Amino acid sequence: MSGGDIAGLIAAGVFAILVAFLALPLIKLGGVLDETRAAIREASNGVSPILEETTTTIREANRQLGRVDTITRSVADVSGNVSALVSLFAATVGGPLIKIAGFSAAVKAGLGGLRPPRGGSRHTK
Repeated sequence: MSGGDIAGLIAAGVFAILVAFLALPLIKLGGVLDETRAAIREASNGVSPILEETTTTIREANRQLGRVDTITRSVADVSGNVSALVSLFAATVGGPLIKIAGFSAAVKAGLGGLRPPRGGSRHTK
């Protein structure tokens, strides 16, 4: 064997040791990636029920809001009916009451003019 052959064998041995040193971190990195894949799978399996629960909760909230909307619409209708009833009552009863009050005030003023003043002097002739 020549010196070049020995140098080639030494270089090949050093290269094999270098590959072995580089292979260990790569094998460990593969294990880390496997663990990461398992963790992601577990997280996605845990998220699916949460998303289903959230969907159910939102659906139920929307249904309850629909009921509240119906109640609000009914209250608005009742308020409109009460307002119309009050207007009708005011027009039916209020007008005659104002006329009666005006008439009684006029009668009172008219009768007040017929009475002698209180505490006034009496005229004697």
